[in-house]
Amino acid sequence: MSVFALGLNHTTAPLDLRGRFAFTLEQLAPTLQGFRERVARPSGSPEAAILSTCNRTELYCAAEPALVRPAIDWLAGVGGVASNHFMDHAYVLEGGAAARHAFRVASGLDSMVLGEPQILGQMKQAVREASTAGTLGTTLHQMFQRSFAVAKDVRTSTEIGSHSISMAAAAVRLASQLFEDLRDTKVLFVGAGEMIELVATHFAARAPRAMAVANRTLERGEKLASRFGAEAIRLSDLPARLGEFDAVISCTASSLPIIGLGAVERALKARKHRPMFMVDLAVPRDIEPEVSRLNDVYLYTVDDLSALVQTAGEKRQAAVQQAEVIIESGVQSFVHWLDQRGTVPLIQALNAQADDWRAAEIARARKMLAKGEDLDAVLEALTRGLTQKMLHGTLAELHAADSEQRAALAQTVSRLFLRGAARKPGDNH
Repeated sequence: MSVFALGLNHTTAPLDLRGRFAFTLEQLAPTLQGFRERVARPSGSPEAAILSTCNRTELYCAAEPALVRPAIDWLAGVGGVASNHFMDHAYVLEGGAAARHAFRVASGLDSMVLGEPQILGQMKQAVREASTAGTLGTTLHQMFQRSFAVAKDVRTSTEIGSHSISMAAAAVRLASQLFEDLRDTKVLFVGAGEMIELVATHFAARAPRAMAVANRTLERGEKLASRFGAEAIRLSDLPARLGEFDAVISCTASSLPIIGLGAVERALKARKHRPMFMVDLAVPRDIEPEVSRLNDVYLYTVDDLSALVQTAGEKRQAAVQQAEVIIESGVQSFVHWLDQRGTVPLIQALNAQADDWRAAEIARARKMLAKGEDLDAVLEALTRGLTQKMLHGTLAELHAADSEQRAALAQTVSRLFLRGAARKPGDNH
């Protein structure tokens, strides 16, 4: 048995395609049970768990490698797409690579927001749902528990969540320095382009009290707002609504500023001069530079954030490298455990065979004692009977093997049975 991970995420598949494979928590258990029924083999049903978030859907399995292809076809069918089209945007990882992926996901290294902590809770929920569905099993349980331990180690031993590495992350970091708790803030995003989408993703990870998207084209603003459960407002309504928001992040393609000094002054008056955090990521500016002179406004430009990112970049890179070392150690430990698991059936069979031999010889010895035979003779017969049974199969294989096979078999037998025997002088084997 091995493990494999099959899925797609924000780096491999567009939003609309990811949406086809999204599962609610309530859907996970029946979906997992349906998967097992679909791909079950005479040799047994696979262990399975599904992780489904806005950024990824992943099926984790502990099963024979032959089940990878049926699993691909099943998941593609769930999304209503052809298997080849699905695989254009999906990934399949097996063995140690699958474990490494799970550990990186749990640690936040594979997230859209690097180091974000929410994914760990989502993984734990996915494991609980698989357990409820009865599809978890010993192997996946072991892999996920190790991934949680690695994630904890990464967060406590590195600064993976402490330093900003992108403009968007830097904006969140600055806001968190101004506001005691971002969960109590209202955030406004002006624009609906790629940069605003990234910033909104970072802020959404901190779960602010409310978010809104203001855009010249309301339809496009609504589309972005719906991703984050935010309100969409018209750009023309911005001056009247500005005072409602604690944080304003703007990035449009306007050639002239769209947020002027007067509008911000009126907003501050409506807020009774509670501080406002503003970030202007546009070039040319979206926010008039005079706004920075207001006492209760903390305005940062794209240049300000660039300086912060450059300062934090080296620190974050070092943290990522430390995290990867911790993850790799965890992966090697899990792979070793998995390899040992592969010999469990053989070990169980050997123990059962040895128990049968022992029971048979003890029964024979008791009969000899009941007949009044000498104790030393009984012990001699008992030990001889056990050793003959233990060596019979090995000796038979040695006699039946040809010369080439016999040489290789002899080395194995020597290693297994003669490890404790006295060695001849000069014997270095």
